[in-house]
Amino acid sequence: MIYQLNTYQRKKIDEQDDSLFYSEPRFVHHLDQNFRLHLTKFYEDLIPLESTILDLMSSWVSHLPKRKYHRVIGHGMNKLELERNPILDSYWLQNLNINKTIPLDSNSLDYCLIVAGWQYLQYPESISREIYRVTKPNGRLVISFSNRAFWQKSPNIWLNSTDDQRINYVTQVLHSDSWIIDKISKKYFNKKNLFGLITSSPDPFFNVTARKPDNP
Repeated sequence: MIYQLNTYQRKKIDEQDDSLFYSEPRFVHHLDQNFRLHLTKFYEDLIPLESTILDLMSSWVSHLPKRKYHRVIGHGMNKLELERNPILDSYWLQNLNINKTIPLDSNSLDYCLIVAGWQYLQYPESISREIYRVTKPNGRLVISFSNRAFWQKSPNIWLNSTDDQRINYVTQVLHSDSWIIDKISKKYFNKKNLFGLITSSPDPFFNVTARKPDNP
């Protein structure tokens, strides 16, 4: 069954052009250290060095381990951020909520990574299909996120959902576009406060890893 958001689910609080919001670089970490370290280890265990990787909706950091992959392509909304990202071999700028076509050859990628980006897509069905097109058979799409965002830029489908509902939403879109779900991860971190008491970290780790079939 084809998954399709309705008009209300696609709407955002801030409907101004996203390029205005992202026009100024933000050289800060949007996810805490526990999340970032876990994601880097996740990538290290998953992605071979000979891979061609697309870091979609990237910024000044890609969270990949400090290794030399065959090629890492970046996409984002701010040129200064992407210029500072040391792991990218090339990059381009594009608003995926306006232009939904990814300017890469079909079957050219081994991995596509999206970190804290899916929550801003107003047309995730179209982007999922485009990623499917540019990914090689048996290639992976790795979507990672937490429980925070620029809420004014998140569509209602994300804004009005729980963590589990967001995971289900991502998997439903991917299933609809013929992706095979390889793995769903949820991890909540603990840390000690100044008094030695265990408290939860503000940034839990959620991940959906999907695979393009061998014979699509």
